[in-house]
Amino acid sequence: MEIKITQFKHSDLVTLKGRVDSSTAPKLGEALNGIIEQGRYRIILDMSGLEFISSAGLRVLINAQKTCKRYNRGEVVMAAVTPNVYSSLDLAGFTVLFKIFDDLLLAVGNF
Repeated sequence: MEIKITQFKHSDLVTLKGRVDSSTAPKLGEALNGIIEQGRYRIILDMSGLEFISSAGLRVLINAQKTCKRYNRGEVVMAAVTPNVYSSLDLAGFTVLFKIFDDLLLAVGNF
């Protein structure tokens, strides 16, 4: 799995490529926690290159969402979610917990 973080004025873009499973989920958790520890709570996940996400990856995402939404500070949104990953999110009931945008530009414009 590859993680690339781009910092914008009002948000942070996390670009994911590859697979998020039990062996790579801690790396994703560290990346998201690093952003949050800097006091930045508006996170966009670019999932256009993500092939698969396991329950361990979903756990990391929901923990980041809870932390960002606490005290109404921000949120985690998703952009360009592939059909395979979207079906996993839908099956787990995560589509109602996250804003999902078709286009990366719309997600950045959300903040």
